Amino acid sequence: MKRIFFFISLISIVSCTDQGNIISGPNNLFTGSLELAKTYGGTKNDVGQSVIATSDGGFAVLGYTQSMDGDITDKLDESFDFWLLKFDANTHLTWSKTYGGSDDDRGKSLIQTADGGFAILGYTASSDGDVTSNNGFRDFWLIKTDASGNLSWQKTFGFSGADEGISIIETKDNHFLIIGVLDVTASGGLGNAGRNSSRHAGGDYWAIKVTQNGDLTWSRYFGGSFTDIPNGVIETSNNEFIIAGSSDSNDVDISGNKGTYDFWLVKTAASGNLVWEKSFGGMEIDEARGIAPTSDGNYVVVGDTRSSDQDVSLNNGAADLWLFKMSDSGNLIWNRSIGGSGFDVPRSVKSTSDNGFIIAGSSRSSDGLVANNQGQNDAWIVKVDSNGQLVWERSVGGSEIDFAYDAVELLNGSIIAVGESSSSNGDLLENKGFTDLLIIKLN
Repeated sequence: MKRIFFFISLISIVSCTDQGNIISGPNNLFTGSLELAKTYGGTKNDVGQSVIATSDGGFAVLGYTQSMDGDITDKLDESFDFWLLKFDANTHLTWSKTYGGSDDDRGKSLIQTADGGFAILGYTASSDGDVTSNNGFRDFWLIKTDASGNLSWQKTFGFSGADEGISIIETKDNHFLIIGVLDVTASGGLGNAGRNSSRHAGGDYWAIKVTQNGDLTWSRYFGGSFTDIPNGVIETSNNEFIIAGSSDSNDVDISGNKGTYDFWLVKTAASGNLVWEKSFGGMEIDEARGIAPTSDGNYVVVGDTRSSDQDVSLNNGAADLWLFKMSDSGNLIWNRSIGGSGFDVPRSVKSTSDNGFIIAGSSRSSDGLVANNQGQNDAWIVKVDSNGQLVWERSVGGSEIDFAYDAVELLNGSIIAVGESSSSNGDLLENKGFTDLLIIKLN
């Protein structure tokens, strides 16, 4: 196991009064103004993928790092490792920890567990170091730590192909549900314990429920003959699960493809059995990136769309952030498109304390509903109300490529977004390597 370390990182901090596009008017005290942007990393590639608010008022970030210098001091090679960082409420780094072996290991999703520790999910191609077994090219890799990031246990799930863990939740019965992509072709149809269905090809949604100790409870896969990629999952009030992602299949489990890639929503029972599946979108490429519950018992789904027909009421140009509200039975209630003439894409959605939603992604626009762009892709944070109407939006970046992959509201009302940056100008004063892990704080 790799050692934990404490330090105050040399970081770049920038303050800004530019508040982006504020729709809600002067009575809104929170405008999404940029308080600071920080970069962490070394001379190689370092990326933030997931951020959560923690019970102490701070936050934790999961991503991956290739560096073994700069802010990373517990790595011995330049392979990719999971990277977990813990911050206090004032955005001060309190500890940082890497996990992995000698091959490619990348963290994707993070939760704080009921015992105050953390559960982290991604994939591993290693079979040494912290990884005790690997069944193939890539496996789901699930790690449980204590509150200080010390590794409690770790488990891999997979077969001979490329199986990649993407999202994790802690269930109401204190188990874990993990989802990702199963290479069904390579598994030979394995991975579908307890469900009767015909074997098919391609990559499928793979849902696995495990106990607090990582022991398998059940596993199911869902999909068709082409590419099916899940990105988010939630547990409903009656202990069922809804998985959101995208699919370009039109067979086996997918009954209503609308054209190329669609948002594809799957609802399962608590046992993992399929309850319903629904496709949403138009004739072009539409890909769901996340799902969050609403305060009235429904759900908001976000992703990007290139369509302007069927379920998509409006497209502002190229790709738009598309969000819709649906009922528990999968019926569309409303849909909204946010963006400009360029490519504007979300990567996550989370509920906020005012019953609205915070969305993280990237934007290449500087028109329409996007006020600013500083060059190529900017990290993009969007706040919408409970009806999906834009409250404010904020682009953060420089002249190079900058992405936000996740954002969360802290207990004090601030917004933290995480991603990656290659810029060293504009809002970002320092770049330490190829890409740096990016942290943004908005007030």
